[in-house]
Amino acid sequence: MNANENTMKFNIDTDPEQKVRNILTTVQEALKEKGYNPLSQMVGYLISGDPTYITSYNGARSLINHVERDEIIEILLRNYLERK
Repeated sequence: MNANENTMKFNIDTDPEQKVRNILTTVQEALKEKGYNPLSQMVGYLISGDPTYITSYNGARSLINHVERDEIIEILLRNYLERK
């Protein structure tokens, strides 16, 4: 059988919760490095939708825009409620 005829498997990270966790962790680190309070800045962003709450340092602003705010809030709330 020719190698081009074999089925290839392509894996994509399909766990949205892990994707959000990775993004928030990266954004948190960028905010810390720039001297901001990550919690205050991320809350401001989630409430207002204004991306200027997130620094552009290390691509954090661009990265957080890869996921919808409502998806972030849903995942955060679900995790909070599951820990109760």
